[in-house]
Amino acid sequence: MSDLPRRAVTRSAKLATLPLSYAGRAALGLGKRIGGKSAELVAQEVQQRTAEQVFKVLGELKGGAMKLGQALSIFEAALPQEIVGPYRAALTKLQEAAPPLPASTVHKVLREQLGDDWREHFLSFDDQPTAAASIGQVHKAVWHDGREVAVKIQYPGAGKALLGDFAQLSRLGKLFGVLLPGLDMKAVLNELRERIAEELDYLREAEAQHAFALEFNGDPDFHVPDVVAANEMVLVSEWMDGTPLSRIIFEGTKEQRDQAGLLFVRFLFCSPARVGMLHADPHPGNFRMLANGKLGVLDFGAVNRLPEGYPKAFGQLTRIFNQGDMETVMTGLRKEGFIRQDVEIDPDALRAFLAPYVEPTAVEEFTFSREWLQAQAASVTDLRPTNVIRQLNLPTTYVLIHRVHAAGIGVLCQLGATARFRDEVIRWVPGFADDPGTDPDPDGQPLAIG
Repeated sequence: MSDLPRRAVTRSAKLATLPLSYAGRAALGLGKRIGGKSAELVAQEVQQRTAEQVFKVLGELKGGAMKLGQALSIFEAALPQEIVGPYRAALTKLQEAAPPLPASTVHKVLREQLGDDWREHFLSFDDQPTAAASIGQVHKAVWHDGREVAVKIQYPGAGKALLGDFAQLSRLGKLFGVLLPGLDMKAVLNELRERIAEELDYLREAEAQHAFALEFNGDPDFHVPDVVAANEMVLVSEWMDGTPLSRIIFEGTKEQRDQAGLLFVRFLFCSPARVGMLHADPHPGNFRMLANGKLGVLDFGAVNRLPEGYPKAFGQLTRIFNQGDMETVMTGLRKEGFIRQDVEIDPDALRAFLAPYVEPTAVEEFTFSREWLQAQAASVTDLRPTNVIRQLNLPTTYVLIHRVHAAGIGVLCQLGATARFRDEVIRWVPGFADDPGTDPDPDGQPLAIG
């Protein structure tokens, strides 16, 4: 990992192959149209080949390109398994095979960040990392006051590599437009770049983690280890033992998996209301079930700052959808930016697409399952331009919210969790339980929803 800056030319070369490949496929498509194939069939072929190329290249890169692929999980719902399957496998391989920094490099970073006397801060320091991720790794140590701590160290050059990937990706707007013509890709990329830049600043992460730790101190459901010390590239936190959520997924009893799923949803929904922030990286590695039954939460590098809590429109439109008023839902989605003004969408097709995802909020108790998720993915793998998911936009204010919901649903399906998830929405999501008479229409007047 320490050679990230020196590999910049190679990384740029990989990304630079994408527009050229797209141009070649577009020319090929024109030739086929002249030869008699229908424009829609040709467009479908071009889109499929474009998608294959995009996912192949993104899967070979770490840093910004990989994070883009993770964040835009809407791609995975919109495209066939034969395209995204190898991509997911490449991401998994990259994550599992992230080589740890050698001890000499770790010590060099600590000297640069904490001074030549860095060892005086610790009674002991384990040179072998306990975890490695895309931009840093974690070591267990004992702080000078005797507390066990986790020391998170950023890879040298990680920031330059991440932002370099995004500089390249920002030139590929046309390419992504082939896959999702309803998406304002430039705006989404800009939003993601800003959020990724925040992840590189460990001082900003420490501020967020401390806010969560204060709010949930003594909470009956959650525990967040507090920050001990931090600067831009080193973050020292209280150590937290527990059973990783990934182990609960594979080895937990049904009761344990249900409880973990309920607490997981409660944490994601209550945080914006209680802390003004949403944890934006909800994969199983960031959660632990503690011996006292609480859910422990780690890694606050990616947070969505929501000082007013969840957008009220989110709860309102979910409730109105459950009441069957698609006209008001369509109007609200346009107002929020999910449907761009120049795009027409069939209301029945949109209802059919949204219904399964809204279902957990419409019933008293719901069971998430891999089969349920596969059924939803199978319903949207049509690459024709008329496919609803390909006509929808992702407003910048919802980029991280979407990332959390998509990843969160995946975790719940892995858990196979059954719980009263609707109760959590009623309690924590503004607008969902409001008096229908308070819903504004686009002109600011109340709407009486039956």
